[in-house]
Amino acid sequence: MAKLYFRYGAMNSGKSTGLLQVAFNYEERGQRVLLAKPNLDTKGDSKIVSRLGMARDVDFMIRPGESVREHFGRVAAGEDPDALLERVDVQPVACLLVDEAQFLEPAQIDDLFRIAVMDNVPVLAYGIRTDFRTQAFPGARRLLEIAHTLEELKTICRCGRKAVFNTRRVGGEIVFDGEQVAIDGEDVWYESLCGTCYLEASGGKLEV
Repeated sequence: MAKLYFRYGAMNSGKSTGLLQVAFNYEERGQRVLLAKPNLDTKGDSKIVSRLGMARDVDFMIRPGESVREHFGRVAAGEDPDALLERVDVQPVACLLVDEAQFLEPAQIDDLFRIAVMDNVPVLAYGIRTDFRTQAFPGARRLLEIAHTLEELKTICRCGRKAVFNTRRVGGEIVFDGEQVAIDGEDVWYESLCGTCYLEASGGKLEV
């Protein structure tokens, strides 16, 4: 039986880089992989973008409310209603790789579990556990509950300790108010901090 893996870490822990490396490893051995991400993640549009500069188009985007298993099944079978040939013969999928999995809905995480267990396709989901207020993303919480294997990808704080929290900055200011989801870009960016540095920034509070 295939498994559902959750590889998580703070911002800048190499999640997208690791995903792209796994895809390369499979394909170097002649195996087919599918890459997906939630369309809520607008960074890079339909690409998975690593902070090291690597980028690659996903095979499908996941919309809120849709069945991930059904969408995966269509793509895995070679169906594409927008192509000249609506269906082509393709080799079986050896692995499904999902970036920014924390943005998926809990029911969609359940679909990833079904793909692994019922369709016998390993699913590697990459994402972060908590937002800038230390609160769990619903998708990440569900992954922590049901994934077969949990693996932490580590990075360091500016002080040299292990980073565990994500702080949101608007310009040069750390902020603790706002919507749970704000994609990093020109105005919003994130810094990974250890517990000590986070508490110093928040005035000793965890849920701010």
